[in-house]
Amino acid sequence: KPSLGFAETAEVAFQTGPPRLKIWASYAREFVNLSLFCTYYFGNTVYVVFVASSFKQVIDMHAEADINIRLYILLLTIPLIPLGIIRTLKYLVPFSALATAFIMFGLAITLWYTLTDLPPLETRHNFSSIKQLPLFFSTVLFAMEGIGTVLPIENSMKNPEHFLGCPGVLNIAMTVVVCLYTFVGFCGYLKYGEATKGSVTLNLPYDMLGESVKVLVALSILFTYGLQFTVPSEIVWKKISHKVKEEHHDKCYYVMRALMIIGTVLIAIALPDLEPFISLVGAICFSILGLLCPAIIEIITFWEEPEYFGLLKWRLLKDLILILMSIFALVSGTYASVSKILMSIFALVSGTYASVSKI
Repeated sequence: KPSLGFAETAEVAFQTGPPRLKIWASYAREFVNLSLFCTYYFGNTVYVVFVASSFKQVIDMHAEADINIRLYILLLTIPLIPLGIIRTLKYLVPFSALATAFIMFGLAITLWYTLTDLPPLETRHNFSSIKQLPLFFSTVLFAMEGIGTVLPIENSMKNPEHFLGCPGVLNIAMTVVVCLYTFVGFCGYLKYGEATKGSVTLNLPYDMLGESVKVLVALSILFTYGLQFTVPSEIVWKKISHKVKEEHHDKCYYVMRALMIIGTVLIAIALPDLEPFISLVGAICFSILGLLCPAIIEIITFWEEPEYFGLLKWRLLKDLILILMSIFALVSGTYASVSKILMSIFALVSGTYASVSKI
């Protein structure tokens, strides 16, 4: 029965692979750990921006005000700290169950809105532009947020051999996820066109049902924050726990998590534009963790077993294509996302300067 995590798998692959790579085994483990940390830590930061954006839409509408989103992000610190410092996973189960119920309800209502009064298909562009392709690809990669949980799930299964294969748990689950993402994305774009926002729920109308969906989906993300936060916090704690006296472990652990939570809030305040932020995290984190690392690990693991790669080396070819895709997403997606973020910052600074000049 397998019992290795993602980082340990990378380390063992380098240890048992080509002899020249053995000296890189510990570096491979640390690189994957760093990738896991960045993926889930900055992924949580994206969720903070999304929750704040949803609450801002609803509250601003009823308050008839335009409060800066950064204030909403800052106020989220109040619920995030108690939710994020929960250490025992069983206490997060009720929040996770509520989040699942909220997200299912929100998805159903969102689909109802997007499938109602659809415009003619010919009114939408089949393809936006080459410039938008890196942002699209990076956003798609963000959907691979579950990559870090694949091995832990397999390790915890009674029959781990059922996880892979055809059909296996992983293939069935990913087929459902891909179909769901594709369907919702297609319907959302068909309904709202170029006005589609970073999350389609932000496009819903300002009626009672639409606003309830925004609130419930935002709450579902808020309730799963603690669960997602477990991955980066445990990685950091393993690195520093040996430096802390045993009697201070609990106190230091909770202080560490609280400081890390505040860190996600501060990053979200600095980068409150949801769409390019999602693309940036997808381009950097998920391209490395979801495409580059698995492909390299598979190549190294079976390098000295050439028969594994199959007829015409199709498995090797597949891994090389994944590596090229990850490099494309990393370079082009990062460039496009950073460019868009810088444009937003420049527009904000220009607007602020113009307002000050008038005074």
